[in-house]
Amino acid sequence: MPIIDRLELMPEPEDPRLLTTVDPRAPGYPGSAYGITDEEARRLRWPLDPLKEALWPWGAVFFSIGTVALLLAWPFVDSYLTPLLPDSEWAYETTGIRELQDGGLTGEGVSVCIVDTGLDILHPDLSDINIAGFRDFFDESNQEIKDIGSEYHGTMMVGILASNGTFLGAAPEASISIALALGPEGSSGQQDRVSLAIRWCRITQEADIISLSLGSDPGQGMGIETETVTAVQEALDEGIFVIAAAGNTGADSSDVSVPANIEGVIAVGAYRSSGTIWPDSASGSDIDPYTGQSREYPHQKPEIIAPGVNIFSTASTELDPPYAYSSGTSDSTVFVTGALALILEQFGDEIAGEDGKIDSEEMAMVKRALANSANQESSSVGNHSSRLGYGSLNAMEWANQLSFQLNIGLQQ
Repeated sequence: MPIIDRLELMPEPEDPRLLTTVDPRAPGYPGSAYGITDEEARRLRWPLDPLKEALWPWGAVFFSIGTVALLLAWPFVDSYLTPLLPDSEWAYETTGIRELQDGGLTGEGVSVCIVDTGLDILHPDLSDINIAGFRDFFDESNQEIKDIGSEYHGTMMVGILASNGTFLGAAPEASISIALALGPEGSSGQQDRVSLAIRWCRITQEADIISLSLGSDPGQGMGIETETVTAVQEALDEGIFVIAAAGNTGADSSDVSVPANIEGVIAVGAYRSSGTIWPDSASGSDIDPYTGQSREYPHQKPEIIAPGVNIFSTASTELDPPYAYSSGTSDSTVFVTGALALILEQFGDEIAGEDGKIDSEEMAMVKRALANSANQESSSVGNHSSRLGYGSLNAMEWANQLSFQLNIGLQQ
């Protein structure tokens, strides 16, 4: 061993800040120079010497082996850690969605069309969902199902609705059509893309529900006299339910977003897991901008609030693990969409009546049941707030209200 390997540092007696390089085998200063024993002086020169003797060299060897083993095992460890991530089960429980699912409802037979940024079909939780169709209205590239959103917005919304893996979505067996009409940043770029997508949902896909986790501030982007508004009204006239985000413009907003501000649309605001309203959830106006008249029950805006803060969902498969959290009325919209899909699975034929077509009065009946079923602080049924709507989503009670109005017996 080279002599230098045996050298240690020892503080000088007169000034401990000064260190002298010494050979530990040399006698050195006696302990009496420090007012301590010779053994204590030795420990002062090398305080970690006992630890060094205990760990070297086997401690370093075992540490290296452990590090390599962890790196090799990480893919397997990761698969066990992913289910342990904080989830959003509270959102499905508090809305009554899980209670409806416990009764055997899955959304089977109900057609839902989602207009968004697309879908990462490679996600393991979404590989077995029922895709009824895909159409790219952004760049007309229809060769593959994809999500072009920088925040994988479309994939997250589909996950809330239909995931069947790490977590269970609201309506996992619904038939889902994907209309890619929003660009990477979540905007359509051109007004006609969203309107064409909505018409595709109505005409080609024959959707029962169109879910719009999108919108623009009143007076900006989508105005009240646009093709998007016209396309939404056409869908409503055909008996298709349209669920749309109220918007993320907060309490000072002049109204909910377009097209959520259309009378027949169900506009959805967002609340937190604590039950309090999300500060950015938009307020509704008392005046209908299309008629200039006061909005009336059950069409006051927003109609309902649903979970929309820190919602765990599927994300791009380029992430590891491929999950993320999202906040906004976009998320809230999908919870209402999923709840309605379960209800239409159970009562769709009864709602449509003998002619098999849902008309404006039958749609209004569904909205009245929604308003009457909402969880609200006030005991007055139908009481409305510009922030809270008629209250928070209670899917089970929504179904009960409908069964009562249809005279087919209350759900247990």
